[in-house]
Amino acid sequence: MDPEQDEPLTTPPVTPEAGTEPGPDAVAPDTEATEAVLDEALLGGPRTLTVERLAERAGVGEDRVRAYWQALGLPLTEGEEHAFTEKDAQALADVFAFAETEQLDERALTTLIRSTGHTTERLVLWQVEALVEHLTRRFDLDDTSARLLVLDRLPELAPVLEEQLLHAWRRQLAAVAGRFAVEFSDARATAVDEHELPLPRAVGFADIVSFTQRTRGLGSSELAEFVQLFETSARDVITAAGGRVVKTIGDAVLYVADDVATGARVALGLAEAGGREEDVDVPPVRVSLVWGRVLSRFGDVFGPSVNLAARLVDIAEPTTVLVDRDTAGLLAGDQRFALTAQPETEVQGLGTIEPVRLQWAYRG
Repeated sequence: MDPEQDEPLTTPPVTPEAGTEPGPDAVAPDTEATEAVLDEALLGGPRTLTVERLAERAGVGEDRVRAYWQALGLPLTEGEEHAFTEKDAQALADVFAFAETEQLDERALTTLIRSTGHTTERLVLWQVEALVEHLTRRFDLDDTSARLLVLDRLPELAPVLEEQLLHAWRRQLAAVAGRFAVEFSDARATAVDEHELPLPRAVGFADIVSFTQRTRGLGSSELAEFVQLFETSARDVITAAGGRVVKTIGDAVLYVADDVATGARVALGLAEAGGREEDVDVPPVRVSLVWGRVLSRFGDVFGPSVNLAARLVDIAEPTTVLVDRDTAGLLAGDQRFALTAQPETEVQGLGTIEPVRLQWAYRG
């Protein structure tokens, strides 16, 4: 989902000045002083506003403030506690002005706010834990000392992370817009069945073989490294083949592709990556692929094809790819692929399915 072990960026080595190296006996900083510094650096100033005053400054009712904060996924204080800043008030005023201009109803506005809160909550936790892990290794610190050092460094680190977030968001938005422009440019000329799910997609899962057995007895850091290695390898393969990661679910990854041939390349690439004897650190996986229409919501995809892909991956053999009969029919004319029918199988909730094994065609 979820953190993955990204390749470290190349940076010049930094040697702490004499006497400044953090150590296992690092003393916790004064809490109030630390919070004041962090508030200034991260929130733009002190927390001087109560909920009531925040609503007044933003020009909205308290109920809307509470709804906003709840959608953002942040705890909301009660009574007269001064927990909010002038920047909080400006953000509230801006988002509700935006909603009025665009005539967003409460459902749409709540979804936009919740998506931001959910994504950034996971993002900052991911980044902070990556920094803690880095400092633990770099200075041979215990976990607590590394976390205190991260707190001390956040005012200096946050601006770069913020810039990277904005840059990545713009690039991702541009990528989505580009795909939409290609896919829907002639949509008005095509009759649309309102009962169909909107998006035709190749969807599939890659699932680590014998995950419980492989991870039994691993410590927390070893387990994290194992999962991160799988997620990193899977994401690299999926992206390189032209697909996209929807989400990771511990020992599995859900991916999509815009056409069935790309989906097949992704699936076979995943199966190969986990089956290379020379790369014993990457665990073997079983993979599925199904072509069908899906609904995209909340950063996830839903639909019968997703359910079928989940069942197929459960019955696939290690380092193999299973597709359904309809998907096999779409790939049958592509000479890059070989398809082998498998015995019919009864699966819970779907009845009898006809799996087909997907492989690369013999290339001499």
